[in-house]
Amino acid sequence: MKTLDLLHRWTGGLIGLVLAIMGVTGTILLHKTAWILLPHGDDAMVRDVGTLAATTDKLLAGGKAGGIIYANPDFGLHQVRIGKDGGAYADQAGNIVTSWQSQWERPELWIFDLHHHLFTGDFGETIIGIAGLAAIFFIVSGAILWWRTRRTFKFRLWPARMSRPAIVMHHRDMGVVMAPLLFLSALTGTMMIFDPVKAIVIAPFSSPAEVEKAMAPPKFKGGPLNPDLDWGKLLATADKRFPGAEFRILSLPRKAGDPIMLRMRQQPEWLPNGRTTLWFDAATGDLLGARDALTLPQGAHVFNTAYPVHAAKVGGLVYRLVMTLVGIAMTLLGTLALWSFWFKRPKPRKRPPARA
Repeated sequence: MKTLDLLHRWTGGLIGLVLAIMGVTGTILLHKTAWILLPHGDDAMVRDVGTLAATTDKLLAGGKAGGIIYANPDFGLHQVRIGKDGGAYADQAGNIVTSWQSQWERPELWIFDLHHHLFTGDFGETIIGIAGLAAIFFIVSGAILWWRTRRTFKFRLWPARMSRPAIVMHHRDMGVVMAPLLFLSALTGTMMIFDPVKAIVIAPFSSPAEVEKAMAPPKFKGGPLNPDLDWGKLLATADKRFPGAEFRILSLPRKAGDPIMLRMRQQPEWLPNGRTTLWFDAATGDLLGARDALTLPQGAHVFNTAYPVHAAKVGGLVYRLVMTLVGIAMTLLGTLALWSFWFKRPKPRKRPPARA
C-alpha cells in the first residue's frame, strides 16, 4: 500500500498539469456554441437540399475552399476550410460572416488544438493519451487509498485551508465522489487516441479486426475535380440514398483522382457529424460507394459513442452541466495536486543537537 501511495503521489505531481489543462479547456469547449457570438449563429438549420446546394456552390466557387462543415441544430453557421490553417464562417445563404488566416485568430480553434494536441500535433496527442491512462490509474489507485481513511470523509468544493493536509483531504474526498464520471471521461478520451485501449473496450461487442475492416476507408479512384460540378445533383443523390439524414461534412479531394467525401448523420447516430459516408467521383459527381453507419458492427457503434459521451454531445443541458462539473473537478484535482506536491511539502524537522 505504501508503494501504491508513493506511485500515486509522484505520478500525480508530474502529470497533474496536463490533466488540469485538459480539465479547463474541455470545460470551455463544452459550451463553445454559447460563447461564439457571431451574426446568424442562432439561425435554425436549413434542411432544404436545393438551398444547401446553392450555398455549397457559392462557398466553393473560386477553388480556394477545401471543404465545408455544415451548420447543425446547435450552431447556425457553416464552417469553410481554406488552405492549411485558414477558414471562414458563413451564414446558410453562403454569405461570409468572418474569416481567418490562422487558428490564433479564433479562440475556439486554438483552445481545441490545445485540448487535443497541446499545440504539438501528434506528439502532443500522445502525451494527452498517456495522461489519460495516468488518470485512469489515479482513479483506481485513489479509490483504493481512500478506503483506509473513509471514516474521515467530508466532501467540500474547496479545501478548508490551503495547507497540505487540508488539500490532500479535499483531493482524496472529491476524487472518490467524482471517480465514476472522471473514469468515463478519461476512458472515452483515451480510447479515441490509443488503438489498444479502443480494442479492449470494444472486444466484448465485436472483434477489433472486424471493426477496423468495417471502418477502413475504401479505395476509390476518379477524375480530377470539376470546377463546374453539379452540387445539386450530388446532394440530391445523397439525400435519396439516406432520406432524412443531415448533411455534415463535405471534403474535397486533396489530390487528383481522390473522391469527394460526404459525411451525413442519420437520426439514430449519436456522433454529431455522423459516420454515414458517401464517396463521389470528383469529375462527374457520380456516386462511387456509400457506407451506412447503422449497419456497422456493434463494436463500431460502441466506439462511435466515445466522442459524444466525452464531449457531452448527447443528454442535453443536464449532461453538459454534469460534464462541466467533471471538467472543474479535474482542473482542481490537477492544480491542487501540483501545489501540494511541489510547493506545500512539509519541511523536514530540525533535530535537537545531541548532548555531549
